[in-house]
Amino acid sequence: ISPVPPYSREQPIFTTRAHVFQIDPSTKKNWVPASKQAVTVSYFYDSTRNSYRIISVDGAKVIINSTITPNMTFTKTSQKFGQWADSRANTVFGLGFPSEQQLTKFAEKFQEVKEAAKLARDRSQEKIETSSNHSQESGRETPSSTRASSVNGTDDEKASHVGPAEAHLKSENDKLKIALAQSSSNVKKWETELQTLRESNARLTTALQESAASIEHWKKQFSACKDENDQLRSKIEELEEQCNEINKEKERNAQLSRRLQELETELQDKELELEELRKQGEIIPQLMSECESVSQQLQAAEKKNKDLEEKVRTLRTEVEESKHRQTNLKTELKNFLDVLDGKIDELHDFRQGLSKLGIDN
Repeated sequence: ISPVPPYSREQPIFTTRAHVFQIDPSTKKNWVPASKQAVTVSYFYDSTRNSYRIISVDGAKVIINSTITPNMTFTKTSQKFGQWADSRANTVFGLGFPSEQQLTKFAEKFQEVKEAAKLARDRSQEKIETSSNHSQESGRETPSSTRASSVNGTDDEKASHVGPAEAHLKSENDKLKIALAQSSSNVKKWETELQTLRESNARLTTALQESAASIEHWKKQFSACKDENDQLRSKIEELEEQCNEINKEKERNAQLSRRLQELETELQDKELELEELRKQGEIIPQLMSECESVSQQLQAAEKKNKDLEEKVRTLRTEVEESKHRQTNLKTELKNFLDVLDGKIDELHDFRQGLSKLGIDN
């Protein structure tokens, strides 16, 4: 059943938005978020019960259902955060607001509602005390009459007390009739509230069915979103691959740019060389004329070289012939020397013979 009764009985008197937290039941120190995002937080007033509640619902989940009592205290722990303890729920609620102004408004409303709850409690206690006093007085009157009727045991004494007893019984019957009428009206009121609750349950059942259908619808949408997400992921992967290709192309373009700069530098060097060659080309005719004169000189030198070679060949021939003649002369000279030696020997022998003849003579 929804924590918010039918609007004919309980109405919101203040509404704001905040992030809801609850104290960690194990440590009693850390805050546990009860909502993933900022949700609606409202003060509700129940006119029939004269009570106030703080209610917050996140989707189909009730995250705050706290009845405000005079003993509760709302504490600001920071510029945008406040908390209060609920002993009935056995927890501590915390609210984080977008601004300090909203926190201040919520705290002021909490104090106002707390004072109203205190006044309602005081009034209800006064009514209880008044009704208890009436019941005590009626209780005292009834035993006295009863004791009077029981103590006086004779018929005459009984007869003397019949009139007041009937009057008392009549007044009691009137009170019972009034109480019965009030109870009948209360029964009608509770029947009306029960019918209201039944209608509310029927509406809640319809809403539950609609929420179930909505859940199916959201499931389908979630499945479609999941498929679309998968498609987007595949597209993202394709785009990442394309980005990688683009990065590779950028690297290649950078390399090509560097190569282009190198080629431009080389082209400038070649242009400088070409300019030098052009400058050198301007002196080519002079060089050609010089080359022609050198060629002519070379041809003359070659001609002289040929003449010299011819002379060398002639000289070589003459040298060979002179060598041959020398060889022949050497041979003839040797033969002549041999003959001369023979002649000298003969002359020597002849001289010795002459010497001997002289000595003998």
